[in-house]
Amino acid sequence: MTEKVQLHITYDVVSSLTELPEQEQQVMLLAQQATSNAYAPYSNYLVGAALALSDGSLHQGTNQENAAYPSGLCAERTLLFGVGSNHPDKTMEVLAVTVRRRHESHYLPACPCGACRQVIAEYQNRQGSPIKLLMQGQDGKIIRIQSVADLLPFMFTKDQL
Repeated sequence: MTEKVQLHITYDVVSSLTELPEQEQQVMLLAQQATSNAYAPYSNYLVGAALALSDGSLHQGTNQENAAYPSGLCAERTLLFGVGSNHPDKTMEVLAVTVRRRHESHYLPACPCGACRQVIAEYQNRQGSPIKLLMQGQDGKIIRIQSVADLLPFMFTKDQL
């Protein structure tokens, strides 16, 4: 017997940065600023990520490419691994991701790759509370997801080990 199951994902599409609450605006702006520090001499695809912690502190990460591909690392993972190492007792609240091409000022739609989604899921499961995710959308819009579970519904967890 085959059972058909539907999966529903809920997310918000916010028309512009100014419509976000102040903390989310700050995180998104910091992610956009981080693109200036990305090391992407091969792809020219500049990714910035930013994270707000429960203590109010804000942190940035960028993608880091390497001539010995695939030795580089995505912006989300540089950020999460650094913050997870240096602030293990703080709750990760809001994560923003944005991207632009070198020598262009407008931001492109962005979303975490599969590996980054799994890393976000690990930190979310570790802290026992959702990490809100902001992603740059089309034409200045912003996609807001309340939990990585909506982005990665079949995440791998420690319970499966």
